[in-house]
Amino acid sequence: MLVQSVLDSPESGAEIVVAVDDRRLVAVDRPRLKVVLEALVELSDPQFRLGPGPMRVRRGRLADLARLAPLWALSGDPELAEVAHRLDQPSLVEPLREPPGLQAVLRDYQRQGLGWLQFLREAGFGGILADDMGLGKTVQTLAHVLTEKNAGRLDRPALVVAPTSLMFNWRAEAHRFAPELKVLLLHGPRRRGDFQWIADSDLVLTTYPLLARDIDWLEQERWHLVILDEAQAVKNPRTRAARAVRRLQTRHRLCLTGTPMENHLGELWSQFDFLMPGLLGAERAFRAQFRQPIEQFGSSERRAMLARRVRPFFLRRTKAEVAPELPAKTEIVRSVPLTGSQYRLYQSLREEMRERVRSALQAQGVERGRMVILDALLRLRQACCDPRLLDSTTDRSGRASAPESAKLELLMDLLPEMVIEGRRILLFSQFVRMLELIEQELVRRGIGFVKLTGRTRDRQKVIEAFQRGDAPVFLISLRAGGVGLNLTAADTVIHYDPWWNPAVEDQATDRAHRIGQDRKVFVYRLLTEGTIEERVQRLQASKRELIDGLLGDGGAMDLGPEELELLLGSG
Repeated sequence: MLVQSVLDSPESGAEIVVAVDDRRLVAVDRPRLKVVLEALVELSDPQFRLGPGPMRVRRGRLADLARLAPLWALSGDPELAEVAHRLDQPSLVEPLREPPGLQAVLRDYQRQGLGWLQFLREAGFGGILADDMGLGKTVQTLAHVLTEKNAGRLDRPALVVAPTSLMFNWRAEAHRFAPELKVLLLHGPRRRGDFQWIADSDLVLTTYPLLARDIDWLEQERWHLVILDEAQAVKNPRTRAARAVRRLQTRHRLCLTGTPMENHLGELWSQFDFLMPGLLGAERAFRAQFRQPIEQFGSSERRAMLARRVRPFFLRRTKAEVAPELPAKTEIVRSVPLTGSQYRLYQSLREEMRERVRSALQAQGVERGRMVILDALLRLRQACCDPRLLDSTTDRSGRASAPESAKLELLMDLLPEMVIEGRRILLFSQFVRMLELIEQELVRRGIGFVKLTGRTRDRQKVIEAFQRGDAPVFLISLRAGGVGLNLTAADTVIHYDPWWNPAVEDQATDRAHRIGQDRKVFVYRLLTEGTIEERVQRLQASKRELIDGLLGDGGAMDLGPEELELLLGSG
């Protein structure tokens, strides 16, 4: 009752009398007491029963205690108090120089990152290294593993789990920067024959799909450190990969990602549930305490509370902050109206999809109608890109028909001039079929190109050809090329079609705008006027505020009825 009366009190300067015991009373300033009680309520963990005696607090909440230092003092264990203060003030974490054997000179922010990784390891915490793409998360991690080896702590191997597209990049980076590490790549149909060498390795590399298949063997190993690269891959805790990583037995855990959230806060919960189970509570409790108040009602108080809880274990630096020497990046939006048959097709399709979505929502609700909604949005976006993405009919000669495509015409107005100017161009689309249509136009105009999609077998060969200058245009599917590429030969990026999450587009842009780039980078976004594409861009801007306030990251796309009406409406 006392606690609730203090917390609910609007009084600002009054005192309250508190009984210390049967004989003593003490007058306490109400505002000071309110701050302390609010902290205690927030710190209380439903898993621990409250009662007489000391209050139990998770180690991961030490920063919350340190944050109240002006009101109370931490006494008892001085080392624990020091950990609490360093969690609360990351600037107190000492940067570390390159470990012996690292074949690289770390930048100042990378030394700070290495010091942070070592501090988390020493204190027994997990963390998310979420630097911008291109700032060297891999080399910081390799320096961390090499530091562990030099100190004699790497008596068990470290395991890296990454997307398939990054496996050979990890092996190449390890050989380049940390040649003293014994690296084992578990890949291909005969990989299980290599399991016998795991214990003799320093760094073991595998992919998310293969981990899920091999988990019955790999969970029997004892790991020193498990590293999830592109950790948003476990954003859904119910996938096979997400369940598999939780079964690994390891002393320490680390996530690497430039996009810790792509859609909603539940993805952040999933990563922390791997890193530090219990820090954000059970999934259902997290949804009630944070997701719903923040995502549905825009609660700034709950957003600030969540930010305070995760920030000690979350390190993110942007290129603007730590790499001012990078050349400027100029972003340009080029829009074009639909005309003629493409305009009529889009409008009739929009009306058809709008009615279909309304019927699905009335009959099934948002969750069950999600597939209908996604299909409707996909088809509208395809109509904006090129009607041939909707209709694969061919003419009598067997060639694909070529209806009007305002955006393809805009692209072909831009590209030849760019090539003449000597630009080196990365052209992204999420539709592989769209890249094929663009390829046909490039062939017709005699413009050289290389292409990377999920079907490309020798990624490195294609990348090297572009870097050498064999072709001025690099066609890349967004999913295949959004991660794991270093393409500093490029100075122009074109996003043919917008993606829901601007952070995914930013990752793709960062293939060119990264450390090692010495030329100004131009980023073009092509949009069709008055269509779903312009509306997606508006929604991106409104959604970005959520994650900017929480983690300083890119925006998310989570569609409710009002947003669907905005996307599908005619106004």
